[in-house]
Amino acid sequence: MRTMKKLIRTLGIAALLATSAAQADEALVARDDVKVYLDEISAQYGFNRAELDTLFLQVTPKPNILNFFDRPSTSKPWYEFRPNFVTQGRAISGAKFWRANAPLIEKISKAYQVEPEVILAILNVETGYGKNQGSFRVIDVLSTVAFDYPRRAEYFRRELTEFLLLARAEGWDPLVFKGSYAGAMGWPQFMPSSFRNFAQDWDKDGHHDIWKNPGDALASTANYLKEHGWQQGKSAYAPVNFNGDAEPLLAEKFNLKYTVAELMEKGVQPLTEQDTREKAVYFALETEPGVTSHYLGYNNFYVITRYNKSTLYATAVLQLADDIKAAYASGADLETKAKAPAKKPVAKPVQKLW
Repeated sequence: MRTMKKLIRTLGIAALLATSAAQADEALVARDDVKVYLDEISAQYGFNRAELDTLFLQVTPKPNILNFFDRPSTSKPWYEFRPNFVTQGRAISGAKFWRANAPLIEKISKAYQVEPEVILAILNVETGYGKNQGSFRVIDVLSTVAFDYPRRAEYFRRELTEFLLLARAEGWDPLVFKGSYAGAMGWPQFMPSSFRNFAQDWDKDGHHDIWKNPGDALASTANYLKEHGWQQGKSAYAPVNFNGDAEPLLAEKFNLKYTVAELMEKGVQPLTEQDTREKAVYFALETEPGVTSHYLGYNNFYVITRYNKSTLYATAVLQLADDIKAAYASGADLETKAKAPAKKPVAKPVQKLW
Protein backbone atom coordinates (compact mmCIF):
# COMPACT_ATOMS: atom_id res chain seq x y z
CA MET A 1 0.00 0.00 0.00
CA ARG A 2 2.81 2.41 0.88
CA THR A 3 4.48 1.67 -2.45
CA MET A 4 1.21 2.31 -4.30
CA LYS A 5 0.72 5.64 -2.51
CA LYS A 6 4.28 6.66 -3.38
CA LEU A 7 3.66 5.77 -7.04
CA ILE A 8 0.42 7.77 -7.13
CA ARG A 9 2.15 10.75 -5.51
CA THR A 10 5.01 10.53 -8.02
CA LEU A 11 2.60 10.33 -10.95
CA GLY A 12 0.66 13.27 -9.57
CA ILE A 13 3.79 15.43 -9.35
CA ALA A 14 4.79 14.42 -12.88
CA ALA A 15 1.34 15.35 -14.20
CA LEU A 16 1.53 18.71 -12.44
CA LEU A 17 4.95 19.42 -13.94
CA ALA A 18 3.72 18.41 -17.40
CA THR A 19 0.72 20.70 -17.07
CA SER A 20 2.93 23.61 -15.97
CA ALA A 21 5.27 23.05 -18.91
CA ALA A 22 2.33 22.94 -21.33
CA GLN A 23 0.94 26.17 -19.88
CA ALA A 24 4.34 27.84 -20.26
CA ASP A 25 4.54 26.77 -23.89
CA GLU A 26 0.97 27.91 -24.60
CA ALA A 27 1.81 31.24 -22.97
CA LEU A 28 4.60 31.76 -25.52
CA VAL A 29 2.21 31.33 -28.44
CA ALA A 30 -0.39 33.51 -26.71
CA ARG A 31 1.97 36.45 -26.33
CA ASP A 32 1.22 39.41 -28.56
CA ASP A 33 4.83 39.83 -29.68
CA VAL A 34 5.02 36.17 -30.69
CA LYS A 35 1.72 36.43 -32.55
CA VAL A 36 2.97 39.45 -34.47
CA TYR A 37 6.20 37.65 -35.33
CA LEU A 38 4.37 34.55 -36.56
CA ASP A 39 1.96 36.70 -38.59
CA GLU A 40 4.90 38.49 -40.21
CA ILE A 41 6.89 35.42 -41.23
CA SER A 42 3.74 33.65 -42.38
CA ALA A 43 2.91 36.54 -44.69
CA GLN A 44 6.48 37.15 -45.86
CA TYR A 45 7.68 33.58 -46.37
CA GLY A 46 4.49 31.64 -46.97
CA PHE A 47 4.49 29.55 -43.79
CA ASN A 48 1.15 28.03 -42.88
CA ARG A 49 -0.03 30.06 -39.89
CA ALA A 50 -1.87 27.20 -38.20
CA GLU A 51 1.18 24.95 -38.58
CA LEU A 52 3.33 27.64 -36.96
CA ASP A 53 0.97 27.70 -33.96
CA THR A 54 1.19 23.93 -33.69
CA LEU A 55 4.98 24.08 -33.89
CA PHE A 56 5.39 26.82 -31.30
CA LEU A 57 3.05 25.04 -28.87
CA GLN A 58 5.87 22.48 -28.67
CA VAL A 59 8.62 25.04 -28.02
CA THR A 60 10.02 24.89 -24.50
CA PRO A 61 11.59 28.18 -23.35
CA LYS A 62 15.00 27.82 -21.67
CA PRO A 63 15.30 30.90 -19.42
CA ASN A 64 18.43 29.55 -17.71
CA ILE A 65 20.47 30.02 -20.88
CA LEU A 66 20.08 33.79 -20.50
CA ASN A 67 22.57 33.59 -17.62
CA PHE A 68 25.27 32.88 -20.21
CA PHE A 69 24.36 36.02 -22.13
CA ASP A 70 24.33 38.13 -18.95
CA ARG A 71 27.91 37.28 -18.06
CA PRO A 72 30.35 40.14 -18.67
CA SER A 73 32.18 39.83 -21.98
CA THR A 74 35.64 39.53 -20.45
CA SER A 75 38.25 37.21 -21.93
CA LYS A 76 41.15 35.33 -20.48
CA PRO A 77 44.69 36.49 -21.18
CA TRP A 78 46.40 34.58 -23.97
CA TYR A 79 48.65 32.62 -21.62
CA GLU A 80 45.52 31.13 -19.97
CA PHE A 81 43.47 30.79 -23.15
CA ARG A 82 46.10 29.03 -25.26
CA PRO A 83 46.51 25.83 -23.14
CA ASN A 84 42.84 24.99 -23.66
CA PHE A 85 43.12 24.86 -27.44
CA VAL A 86 46.72 24.55 -28.59
CA THR A 87 47.67 21.18 -27.14
CA GLN A 88 49.49 18.06 -28.22
CA GLY A 89 46.28 16.08 -27.79
CA ARG A 90 44.39 18.32 -30.20
CA ALA A 91 47.24 18.22 -32.70
CA ILE A 92 47.33 14.42 -32.58
CA SER A 93 43.55 14.10 -32.89
CA GLY A 94 43.63 16.47 -35.86
CA ALA A 95 46.36 14.45 -37.55
CA LYS A 96 44.46 11.21 -36.90
CA PHE A 97 41.29 12.61 -38.41
CA TRP A 98 43.25 13.89 -41.39
CA ARG A 99 44.88 10.52 -41.99
CA ALA A 100 41.58 8.66 -41.67
CA ASN A 101 39.89 11.00 -44.15
CA ALA A 102 42.82 12.11 -46.31
CA PRO A 103 41.28 11.72 -49.81
CA LEU A 104 38.13 13.60 -48.78
CA ILE A 105 40.07 16.37 -47.03
CA GLU A 106 42.48 16.85 -49.91
CA LYS A 107 39.62 17.12 -52.42
CA ILE A 108 37.82 19.71 -50.32
CA SER A 109 41.01 21.69 -49.71
CA LYS A 110 41.68 21.78 -53.46
CA ALA A 111 38.08 22.69 -54.33
CA TYR A 112 37.91 25.64 -51.95
CA GLN A 113 41.59 26.64 -51.96
CA VAL A 114 41.91 26.51 -48.17
CA GLU A 115 44.70 24.63 -46.41
CA PRO A 116 43.54 21.31 -44.83
CA GLU A 117 45.10 22.08 -41.47
CA VAL A 118 43.15 25.33 -41.12
CA ILE A 119 39.82 23.62 -41.80
CA LEU A 120 40.75 20.86 -39.36
CA ALA A 121 41.87 23.29 -36.65
CA ILE A 122 38.55 25.16 -36.73
CA LEU A 123 36.49 21.97 -36.50
CA ASN A 124 38.78 20.68 -33.75
CA VAL A 125 38.32 23.82 -31.66
CA GLU A 126 34.59 24.09 -32.34
CA THR A 127 33.36 20.56 -31.64
CA GLY A 128 36.24 18.07 -31.79
CA TYR A 129 34.99 16.84 -35.20
CA GLY A 130 31.39 16.59 -34.06
CA LYS A 131 31.88 15.12 -30.60
CA ASN A 132 30.57 18.17 -28.72
CA GLN A 133 27.86 19.81 -30.80
CA GLY A 134 25.53 20.87 -27.96
CA SER A 135 22.40 19.26 -26.58
CA PHE A 136 19.83 22.08 -26.70
CA ARG A 137 16.96 22.07 -29.17
CA VAL A 138 17.80 24.91 -31.50
CA ILE A 139 14.24 26.21 -31.75
CA ASP A 140 13.99 26.40 -27.94
CA VAL A 141 17.09 28.53 -27.45
CA LEU A 142 16.50 30.79 -30.43
CA SER A 143 12.93 31.45 -29.29
CA THR A 144 14.02 32.10 -25.72
CA VAL A 145 16.53 34.76 -26.65
CA ALA A 146 14.35 36.19 -29.44
CA PHE A 147 11.45 36.92 -27.12
CA ASP A 148 12.93 37.19 -23.63
CA TYR A 149 16.26 38.98 -24.02
CA PRO A 150 15.68 42.49 -25.44
CA ARG A 151 19.35 43.32 -25.95
CA ARG A 152 19.76 40.55 -28.53
CA ALA A 153 16.12 40.06 -29.54
CA GLU A 154 16.34 41.57 -33.02
CA TYR A 155 19.33 39.45 -34.03
CA PHE A 156 17.86 36.24 -32.64
CA ARG A 157 14.48 36.79 -34.27
CA ARG A 158 16.30 37.00 -37.59
CA GLU A 159 18.18 33.81 -36.73
CA LEU A 160 14.92 32.11 -35.72
CA THR A 161 13.45 33.01 -39.09
CA GLU A 162 16.56 31.73 -40.88
CA PHE A 163 16.27 28.52 -38.87
CA LEU A 164 12.66 27.94 -39.87
CA LEU A 165 13.58 28.58 -43.50
CA LEU A 166 16.48 26.14 -43.45
CA ALA A 167 14.38 23.45 -41.78
CA ARG A 168 11.77 23.84 -44.51
CA ALA A 169 14.40 23.83 -47.27
CA GLU A 170 16.06 20.69 -45.91
CA GLY A 171 12.70 18.98 -45.31
CA TRP A 172 13.54 18.28 -41.67
CA ASP A 173 11.46 18.58 -38.49
CA PRO A 174 12.42 21.87 -36.74
CA LEU A 175 12.01 20.19 -33.36
CA VAL A 176 14.88 17.72 -33.81
CA PHE A 177 17.75 20.11 -34.52
CA LYS A 178 20.28 20.23 -31.65
CA GLY A 179 22.97 22.82 -30.96
CA SER A 180 24.64 25.07 -28.41
CA TYR A 181 22.97 27.31 -25.83
CA ALA A 182 23.15 30.11 -28.44
CA GLY A 183 21.70 28.08 -31.29
CA ALA A 184 24.99 27.29 -33.08
CA MET A 185 24.76 24.04 -35.00
CA GLY A 186 26.76 21.08 -36.23
CA TRP A 187 30.48 20.43 -36.47
CA PRO A 188 31.31 24.02 -37.51
CA GLN A 189 28.79 25.56 -35.05
CA PHE A 190 27.05 27.65 -37.67
CA MET A 191 24.25 29.99 -36.70
CA PRO A 192 21.21 29.53 -38.97
CA SER A 193 22.12 32.52 -41.17
CA SER A 194 25.63 31.11 -41.70
CA PHE A 195 24.12 27.75 -42.52
CA ARG A 196 21.85 29.32 -45.13
CA ASN A 197 24.69 31.32 -46.66
CA PHE A 198 27.62 28.91 -46.50
CA ALA A 199 26.60 25.30 -45.76
CA GLN A 200 27.52 22.87 -48.54
CA ASP A 201 26.02 19.64 -49.84
CA TRP A 202 29.36 18.03 -50.68
CA ASP A 203 28.04 14.57 -51.51
CA LYS A 204 25.05 15.94 -53.47
CA ASP A 205 22.46 13.94 -51.51
CA GLY A 206 20.08 16.89 -51.30
CA HIS A 207 20.93 17.84 -47.71
CA HIS A 208 23.48 20.13 -46.07
CA ASP A 209 24.21 17.77 -43.20
CA ILE A 210 26.76 19.52 -40.97
CA TRP A 211 25.76 17.31 -38.00
CA LYS A 212 26.67 13.83 -39.23
CA ASN A 213 28.28 14.14 -42.66
CA PRO A 214 32.04 14.86 -42.51
CA GLY A 215 32.16 15.96 -46.15
CA ASP A 216 29.39 18.49 -45.73
CA ALA A 217 30.90 19.79 -42.47
CA LEU A 218 34.41 20.14 -43.90
CA ALA A 219 33.22 21.72 -47.15
CA SER A 220 30.93 24.14 -45.30
CA THR A 221 33.80 25.34 -43.12
CA ALA A 222 36.10 25.72 -46.11
CA ASN A 223 33.42 27.56 -48.04
CA TYR A 224 32.90 30.00 -45.17
CA LEU A 225 36.59 30.89 -45.22
CA LYS A 226 36.72 31.10 -49.02
CA GLU A 227 33.67 33.36 -49.22
CA HIS A 228 35.20 35.69 -46.63
CA GLY A 229 38.34 36.10 -48.72
CA TRP A 230 40.82 33.41 -47.62
CA GLN A 231 44.05 33.54 -49.63
CA GLN A 232 45.73 30.16 -49.83
CA GLY A 233 49.43 30.12 -49.05
CA LYS A 234 49.54 33.61 -47.54
CA SER A 235 50.96 34.39 -44.10
CA ALA A 236 48.31 35.12 -41.50
CA TYR A 237 50.19 37.05 -38.82
CA ALA A 238 53.64 38.06 -37.66
CA PRO A 239 55.23 39.40 -34.44
CA VAL A 240 56.25 43.06 -34.41
CA ASN A 241 57.52 45.66 -31.99
CA PHE A 242 55.32 48.59 -31.09
CA ASN A 243 55.99 52.09 -29.86
CA GLY A 244 52.92 54.29 -29.85
CA ASP A 245 49.37 54.67 -28.62
CA ALA A 246 47.90 51.18 -28.79
CA GLU A 247 44.32 51.93 -27.75
CA PRO A 248 43.05 53.44 -31.04
CA LEU A 249 44.54 50.56 -33.04
CA LEU A 250 43.23 47.89 -30.68
CA ALA A 251 39.77 49.39 -31.09
CA GLU A 252 40.15 48.67 -34.83
CA LYS A 253 41.54 45.15 -34.47
CA PHE A 254 38.53 43.63 -36.28
CA ASN A 255 38.56 46.15 -39.13
CA LEU A 256 40.95 45.58 -42.01
CA LYS A 257 41.34 49.26 -42.94
CA TYR A 258 45.02 50.22 -42.54
CA THR A 259 47.98 49.28 -44.72
CA VAL A 260 51.21 48.12 -43.13
CA ALA A 261 52.71 51.51 -44.08
CA GLU A 262 49.94 53.34 -42.24
CA LEU A 263 50.35 51.11 -39.20
CA MET A 264 54.10 51.79 -39.21
CA GLU A 265 53.31 55.49 -39.02
CA LYS A 266 51.24 54.74 -35.92
CA GLY A 267 54.02 52.91 -34.10
CA VAL A 268 54.20 49.39 -35.53
CA GLN A 269 57.79 48.26 -36.09
CA PRO A 270 58.02 45.11 -38.28
CA LEU A 271 60.78 42.65 -37.41
CA THR A 272 61.14 41.45 -41.00
CA GLU A 273 60.61 42.95 -44.42
CA GLN A 274 56.93 43.56 -45.17
CA ASP A 275 54.81 44.48 -48.16
CA THR A 276 53.84 47.91 -46.88
CA ARG A 277 50.88 48.04 -49.27
CA GLU A 278 49.21 45.05 -47.69
CA LYS A 279 46.37 45.66 -45.28
CA ALA A 280 46.68 44.42 -41.71
CA VAL A 281 45.37 44.77 -38.18
CA TYR A 282 47.41 45.38 -35.06
CA PHE A 283 46.69 43.19 -32.04
CA ALA A 284 48.37 42.38 -28.75
CA LEU A 285 48.49 39.27 -26.56
CA GLU A 286 49.48 38.91 -22.93
CA THR A 287 51.86 36.02 -23.43
CA GLU A 288 52.97 35.93 -19.79
CA PRO A 289 51.58 37.68 -16.72
CA GLY A 290 52.43 41.35 -17.26
CA VAL A 291 54.16 40.67 -20.60
CA THR A 292 52.51 41.91 -23.81
CA SER A 293 53.57 40.78 -27.27
CA HIS A 294 52.58 42.66 -30.41
CA TYR A 295 51.47 41.35 -33.81
CA LEU A 296 50.25 42.25 -37.25
CA GLY A 297 47.33 40.18 -38.52
CA TYR A 298 47.00 40.01 -42.30
CA ASN A 299 44.03 39.13 -44.49
CA ASN A 300 43.80 35.47 -43.44
CA PHE A 301 43.92 36.41 -39.77
CA TYR A 302 41.10 38.84 -40.39
CA VAL A 303 39.09 36.11 -42.18
CA ILE A 304 39.24 33.85 -39.12
CA THR A 305 37.97 36.70 -36.95
CA ARG A 306 34.92 36.71 -39.25
CA TYR A 307 34.32 33.15 -38.06
CA ASN A 308 34.76 34.10 -34.41
CA LYS A 309 35.32 37.72 -33.45
CA SER A 310 38.29 37.10 -31.18
CA THR A 311 42.00 37.58 -31.72
CA LEU A 312 42.58 34.85 -29.13
CA TYR A 313 40.47 32.43 -31.16
CA ALA A 314 42.14 33.33 -34.45
CA THR A 315 45.64 32.93 -33.02
CA ALA A 316 44.74 29.62 -31.38
CA VAL A 317 43.30 28.24 -34.63
CA LEU A 318 46.38 29.25 -36.61
CA GLN A 319 48.82 27.80 -34.08
CA LEU A 320 46.82 24.59 -33.77
CA ALA A 321 46.72 24.35 -37.57
CA ASP A 322 50.53 24.48 -37.65
CA ASP A 323 50.72 21.78 -34.98
CA ILE A 324 48.22 19.51 -36.77
CA LYS A 325 50.19 19.85 -40.00
CA ALA A 326 53.44 19.04 -38.21
CA ALA A 327 51.93 16.02 -36.44
CA TYR A 328 50.50 14.71 -39.70
CA ALA A 329 53.77 15.19 -41.57
CA SER A 330 55.86 13.56 -38.86
CA GLY A 331 53.47 10.66 -38.25
CA ALA A 332 53.13 11.57 -34.58
CA ASP A 333 49.55 10.29 -34.65
CA LEU A 334 50.77 6.89 -35.86
CA GLU A 335 53.25 6.69 -33.00
CA THR A 336 50.50 7.45 -30.51
CA LYS A 337 48.30 4.77 -32.05
CA ALA A 338 51.11 2.22 -31.84
CA LYS A 339 51.62 2.93 -28.13
CA ALA A 340 47.92 2.77 -27.25
CA PRO A 341 46.62 -0.54 -25.82
CA ALA A 342 44.52 -2.58 -28.19
CA LYS A 343 40.78 -2.33 -27.67
CA LYS A 344 38.22 -4.98 -28.48
CA PRO A 345 35.98 -3.65 -31.25
CA VAL A 346 32.40 -3.02 -30.24
CA ALA A 347 29.64 -3.11 -32.82
CA LYS A 348 27.59 0.07 -32.84
CA PRO A 349 24.21 0.63 -34.46
CA VAL A 350 24.20 2.84 -37.52
CA GLN A 351 22.55 6.15 -36.65
CA LYS A 352 20.76 8.46 -39.03
CA LEU A 353 20.59 12.20 -38.59
CA TRP A 354 16.83 12.51 -38.35
